[in-house]
Amino acid sequence: MTGPEIVDVARDAITTLVLVASPLMLVGLVVGVAISLVQALTQIQEMTLVFVPKILAIFVAMLLALPFMADVLNGYMTRIATRISSGG
Repeated sequence: MTGPEIVDVARDAITTLVLVASPLMLVGLVVGVAISLVQALTQIQEMTLVFVPKILAIFVAMLLALPFMADVLNGYMTRIATRISSGG
């Protein structure tokens, strides 16, 4: 493999990583901001209050986004397998 081919594979891997991780990260961000807003409005400053709703929301988002994540990873594996079988 040449240098540009390695860069293409690395770029594809990073893009796949961002696409797979972004739904869960965005849900965690939105839930965290919402709970922080509720904490600021009610002046409840409990540090552990954030964790349970965020974990539950990320778990539900993972269940909903799992088909999308599997399709993205399957596409990436197909592209890599095609590169390997074509010899570069």
